[in-house]
Amino acid sequence: MWPISLGVMRWADSEARVAGHMARQVHLNLWVFAALSAMGLIRCELAWPDSYRWALIPLGAAVAGLAAATRLPWNRLAASRWTMPVLAVNYASAIGCLFLYCLVDPDAEIMFPTGAMVITVAAASTTGARASLAIGAVALAGYLTLAAVRPMANMTLGLSVVAVMAVVIGLCARTAHNRRLQQAQRDAAERRAAALLENGSDAVLAIAGDRVQYVSASVHRILGHGNANLSVEDLAAMTHPDELDLVREWVAKLSAGGPGHTVRLESRTKHADGHYIDTEVTGTNHLDDPDIGAIILTIRDVSTQKALRSELTRQAFEDPVTGLPNRSLLRDRAETAVRRHLREAGRVSLLLVDLDDFKKVNDTLGHMAGDDFLRAVARHMAEVVRPSDTLARLGGDEFAVLVEGLDDMELHAMAQRLLEAVKLPVRIGNTELVGSASVGIATVKAGEVGDGDAAEELLRDADLAMYAAKATGRDRVAVFEESMYADAVAEAETRAELERAVENDEFVVNYQPIVDLPSGRLIGVEALVRWQHPTRGLLGPNEFIAHTERTGLIVPIGARVLRVACSQVAAWHREIPAADRIRVSINLSARQFQEPGLLDTVREVLHDTGIAPERVVLEITESLLMHDVDATVVTLNELRAMGVRIAIDDFGTGYSSLSYLRRFPIDILKIDKAFIDGITANAEDATLAEAVVGLGRALRLQTVAEGIEHADQKSILSDLGCTYGQGYLFARPGTADEITVMVREAYE
Repeated sequence: MWPISLGVMRWADSEARVAGHMARQVHLNLWVFAALSAMGLIRCELAWPDSYRWALIPLGAAVAGLAAATRLPWNRLAASRWTMPVLAVNYASAIGCLFLYCLVDPDAEIMFPTGAMVITVAAASTTGARASLAIGAVALAGYLTLAAVRPMANMTLGLSVVAVMAVVIGLCARTAHNRRLQQAQRDAAERRAAALLENGSDAVLAIAGDRVQYVSASVHRILGHGNANLSVEDLAAMTHPDELDLVREWVAKLSAGGPGHTVRLESRTKHADGHYIDTEVTGTNHLDDPDIGAIILTIRDVSTQKALRSELTRQAFEDPVTGLPNRSLLRDRAETAVRRHLREAGRVSLLLVDLDDFKKVNDTLGHMAGDDFLRAVARHMAEVVRPSDTLARLGGDEFAVLVEGLDDMELHAMAQRLLEAVKLPVRIGNTELVGSASVGIATVKAGEVGDGDAAEELLRDADLAMYAAKATGRDRVAVFEESMYADAVAEAETRAELERAVENDEFVVNYQPIVDLPSGRLIGVEALVRWQHPTRGLLGPNEFIAHTERTGLIVPIGARVLRVACSQVAAWHREIPAADRIRVSINLSARQFQEPGLLDTVREVLHDTGIAPERVVLEITESLLMHDVDATVVTLNELRAMGVRIAIDDFGTGYSSLSYLRRFPIDILKIDKAFIDGITANAEDATLAEAVVGLGRALRLQTVAEGIEHADQKSILSDLGCTYGQGYLFARPGTADEITVMVREAYE
């Protein structure tokens, strides 16, 4: 291009005009260059510290061009002389088509001959750069030619060139902007990926063949090894020797899989400090991926999670106090044993061991001492069972032994050994404890199992046998019988009926009058509970009280009787003023008396019904008094503090002593009907009745004779000095309405 340009300039009739146009070209290019720099499309860097003076060359070229274009006096003479230098500076300083090359070439980095600047510009392609260079040179040559020949065409062509350059620059600017955004996004993504890999909980490795291509920085945190120069041999050396073959098979399987094939493995990996950790390794096959070409492994330390799972499993199947298997594990083993022996025509047995009166240990020595006692008893029993047997703690004071293949005689012998083991002395602090137990035995034999759960039936039957042993006294062994199950079913049905009866208010209160023996005057009533059964009619206490005691339903039933009876007597007091001294006697069962909320219940009933406390008599049995003397004294004193009176029911049938009677705050003794029945025919019964009356007189207590049915019985008791009496002779128990009639007759 240079010869063409020079030839055209020499042919021109006015070199000064050409020089002026060249100066304007330089001036225009400088402004374009400045605009591109401001937009960030061209980056200029100083090549060395003192190169600032070389930056004055383009500025000098512009000044020279402007001077030539302004037709100064010396311009016409100097124009021809400066044409070549100006054109040279134009090209040498990247003014002209060179900057187009920089705009188009994607990796353009041009060091100019002066060494003043380095220009780097993002653009399209090398092919486009060459085309732009050629087009720019032709356009410049044509511009110079036409400028010399046709001044008027110069302006039109110049504007066309500027327009073309503006379009090219705009396209290049948009391309460069998009490229910068894409590059920024790629850089950000790479930084995020690097941060995740470095700070993540997993170590990441890339393996191709026998070479480790990449190791994340987190491998040091997890395995303690540096990520530099880590080889496949190092990875193999970290694997636990027992699992090396398994890992190799896993790697082979992973390599043989298709693209994206992922396989997981748990193994033990050696830490840099020498101990092994549990790791979960996930491998993904990217060998066919041209951008990766490796197998990607992620290694995660799962030691904590595995230890937690192990601990949860232990807690789920191990008793925390004794370390023995718990109910869940025993059931699982029982199911396995039953399935196996039923196939082999064998037998599986369960011995259920329940400690007698273990609650006393907790109540007197505390729960920590109770746990120590349980651990000692567990050790003693473990010494008498076979290694193949399963000794388990079911909870509380219940243990069980699962045995296989023993006949009835051998089972009984084992049960006796267990009883003897429980009796071995256990020292807790300064106290030596000797326990006892009740053992129930149940057996499942081949051919005796139905469609139900055999293991569950085994546990149920052993439990029923154990309760049968406990019912006959402590330190006993009982073997399950079918009648026990029938009794249990009947008991369950009765319990369900009682619960329904409580919910439907089927329990009613009847009242039996209590009279003054000498005068026969009504002085009070005893509240008696009856069950108004929907199909069986009115049932007496013998039909259900024992069941309510066992099930605990006596507590809500007793509370209802107390409230109903107090409400009724309070109503008599309000409606019949002369009967305001009539009292009501209400029985408290042992279960009620031991209920923690008894005092609150009595206090609430007295407040709600408005009855005078001294008109309420609470009757307790003689045996209940002796259950826990100290606690009983405290409770009775608190009841007396409320104002109610206390009576001992069925006196003479228990085992209280005079020394204990003096400690209890008692107001009334009730002579049991068993002494009254024979009082007229049996001198001994008469003597006993006389002794009770005399004891009451000596202790300044009132006496009430129960079950008086004949006039001669009343006469004898009156002669003995008995204060009050009740029985069929005076009136049978009746409803509130029936007794209301008697009260009105007596006091109106």
